[in-house]
Amino acid sequence: MFLSLFKESLPSLLTGLAVTLKLAIFSIIIACVIGVIIGLLGISKNKILRGISTVYTYLIRGTPLIVQGLFLYFGLGALFAMRFDPIKAGILVLSLNAGAYLSEIFRGGILAVDNGQMEAARSLGLNYPKAMVLIVLPQAFKIMIPSILNQFIITVKDTSILSVIGIRELTQSGQIIIARNYKTFELYAMVALMYLILITVLSLISKLVEKKLSYGIKA
Repeated sequence: MFLSLFKESLPSLLTGLAVTLKLAIFSIIIACVIGVIIGLLGISKNKILRGISTVYTYLIRGTPLIVQGLFLYFGLGALFAMRFDPIKAGILVLSLNAGAYLSEIFRGGILAVDNGQMEAARSLGLNYPKAMVLIVLPQAFKIMIPSILNQFIITVKDTSILSVIGIRELTQSGQIIIARNYKTFELYAMVALMYLILITVLSLISKLVEKKLSYGIKA
């Protein structure tokens, strides 16, 4: 019975899984851009820029993701009398949320690069922005890749929260099927199993990448 139900529900669940991956991938790409910008603001000598970074990370990290999603989709939608596209709203919410955490990762990664690298670049005639982009950030990225992959895994799991704004990702797909056949235990077990398999695969990839980076110089 369970196998027949799984076979019957699999196409819909796979469609939801595809949406989950789409949300996570687009979000983490945008979040990396946000993270770099906010991370650079966080190490700026300008107090105003550092203040912007601090306020952003404080607000995002200090509020639940579900509240951020509801605020953006329903709150701002009501304020401006407009209806947001759920997928775009979901990507925006996840990007802003992950960006706040990635900003700290990027800030730490940049600070982990030896100061001599920046000084050497400046002595060669590169200005600060060029030295940061061409010399410091590439080295920092190598340090940060495992943490970025870990944040991607967290973002994949966070997509389930977006079912509250009507996005038909994996969790919402399971809920829709449950509304038709009332097989609550079986369907949530299937959804949990699919998440478990996906997260396990991503975790293994993350560990392999981390191991490769650790021994990359010797290779």
